[in-house]
Amino acid sequence: MEKKAEDLSERLVDYGAEIVKLTAMLSKTFAGRQLAAQLLRSGTSAGANYEEACGAESRADFTHKLHIVFKEIKESLYWLRIVKKAEILKTSRLDEIIDETRQLSNIVAKSIITAKKRK
Repeated sequence: MEKKAEDLSERLVDYGAEIVKLTAMLSKTFAGRQLAAQLLRSGTSAGANYEEACGAESRADFTHKLHIVFKEIKESLYWLRIVKKAEILKTSRLDEIIDETRQLSNIVAKSIITAKKRK
């Protein structure tokens, strides 16, 4: 794996770990549990899908899997925005995680564009 891919892979692992910590802090209400479950699924699957993309069988397979990573990150951003707007969790880490989600989304989007150009 090249350096940029390794860096992104590690960043997605760190992101997944932060999502795990954040969801563990969500309230034990019905809404909190539901949001935590959705966020935990999308936030941790981004990294897993990226690892799959790195082992893709073709450029088309790689691009397809990167699209899945992008969709999972966008979904995570949605759930994080709901948590913030509903004021279910009040922590300064929430804004930092939202910012990291946006950064990862931009990185993956640019990777998709680059991968498509290399066809």
